[in-house]
Amino acid sequence: MASGRRDTAKAKRGWRNKIMAAAALLLAPTLLFGCAYGDPNSQYPDLRRPGQTTPAYGEPASVFGPGGLSLGNASTPNQDQGGGGGGAGIGVNSFLWRASLDTMSFMPLVSADPFGGVIITDWYTPPQTPSERFKVNVYILGRTLRADGVRAAVFRQEMQGANWVDAPVAPSTATDLENAILTRARQLRVTQTGE
Repeated sequence: MASGRRDTAKAKRGWRNKIMAAAALLLAPTLLFGCAYGDPNSQYPDLRRPGQTTPAYGEPASVFGPGGLSLGNASTPNQDQGGGGGGAGIGVNSFLWRASLDTMSFMPLVSADPFGGVIITDWYTPPQTPSERFKVNVYILGRTLRADGVRAAVFRQEMQGANWVDAPVAPSTATDLENAILTRARQLRVTQTGE
């Protein structure tokens, strides 16, 4: 009977020790991170140069670059420079992104990556010409609304027998598509900002 009580007491101590260890493991990172970061507005002294008598205070270095990582509705450098539409939610200019989606909306999409700025369509056959089909890739190249900020690659195939065969595309087709996207992006910007 005494050995049964000892085993029960020993089991209770074992569980208690396991719970305490788990609590310590969960609490330790919280305490360490809380101590490591301190006041977010604090500045840290830079290294003193020879002959310098007072410490110089500057912005601490960050792995995310100057200004750190901004999330939410934080202002982006692009918006401050008048580029407009960078947004914190996507990695490219939002006006160009939305204009590209609007312009390509008649074609089925295979992929749309707002962080990389790539839109890939599936093959589209116009109802007027069922013996040819088109595919378009749109690349948004930056966070500013500029004429060289968008590129389009257009592919065309023709039906020969029972197979689709690559066919040449008119040189102006990609340029016309890019211009349509830029025109729509300007319209979106004027609508939103009133500029």
